[in-house]
Amino acid sequence: MPIGVFARRSGLTSSALRFYADSGLLPPAEVDPVTGYRYYGADQVVRATVLRRLREIAMPLAAVEAVLAAGADEASRLLDEHVAKIVGDAAVALQKAAVIKAALGNMPGLPIAALKGPVLADAVEQVLTATAYEPGMPVLAGLRIEANHEAVTLTATDRYRFSIRTLVPTEPPGQTWAGTVNGDDLRAAVAEIRRSTLVRLEAVPHGIWFRVAEREDRHCRLLSEEFPDHRLMLASLGKVTTRATVSKDLLLRALEEHPGERIALHIADHGVHIRSADDGHPGISLPATVTGESLQIWFELTTLYPAVSTAIGPDLMLDLRGNNQPVTIRSADRGDLTTLAMPIKPDHAI
Repeated sequence: MPIGVFARRSGLTSSALRFYADSGLLPPAEVDPVTGYRYYGADQVVRATVLRRLREIAMPLAAVEAVLAAGADEASRLLDEHVAKIVGDAAVALQKAAVIKAALGNMPGLPIAALKGPVLADAVEQVLTATAYEPGMPVLAGLRIEANHEAVTLTATDRYRFSIRTLVPTEPPGQTWAGTVNGDDLRAAVAEIRRSTLVRLEAVPHGIWFRVAEREDRHCRLLSEEFPDHRLMLASLGKVTTRATVSKDLLLRALEEHPGERIALHIADHGVHIRSADDGHPGISLPATVTGESLQIWFELTTLYPAVSTAIGPDLMLDLRGNNQPVTIRSADRGDLTTLAMPIKPDHAI
């Protein structure tokens, strides 16, 4: 078919087809030796269409050639690699643009608090484990920072876990402040924060600065969406009916070794017994100090494990309110990190 017809069939312009022919990506099936007219075969439409779509996502010519020459699996891998680079570049551009806009504002920042860098970095990493990327709810990927005259509180939730860490600043905050910080920006800033003896938090429109001495200050964007009302959730929790204190390391090891995606904690007398939905597995018993009623409660492993792994100290205290209420997981001797984990219904675990 003539180049004009092939252009309409493939969605490429005639000039683009000439370029791809000269580059070797899509040579015509035939070239008239007298007129120089180019003709294409019907079997070339698919390749031309794929080439057009690859260029529409800004894939370089060398990468396009590699995709067209690859098998399905390798082509898929190359596409994923290209898209990941675009997403990464966009995130970097957004962060740099936010820094530029903050500088263009030429407005003094609002001092929030001063915290020890290593302590703040650890707290951010612990609480960020309770974030999630969920379409339509970008706020779940953020970390809530609240400062009052006594403390700085970090909060995150993915709706199945809720994590809160309270820090005592080296200098009392001069005023109250609250904002939800972009989780990805915080992850990128953690290394610099950790290496700084003292970090000063400073709020600016649409962002927050982490000011560090003799290092590069880090800027994080604020999310505009409203953070879930975690105070209402905490206030609605029922009375604790069962309390168990157990070794963090032993519990983690048991969770790592136990098969299955869903796990039950059977708490009674002087121990915690861990079992799965597979009745053929004998389960694992751990020594524990238990008070209150006997109770069996089911969890998704992906919910319970991170809640346990980020806890502070060698021993954990589990506060339970029934098999359908959140369990509170905290250090047995330090209460500045608290995590709530949502159970699943027993009939969903069998």
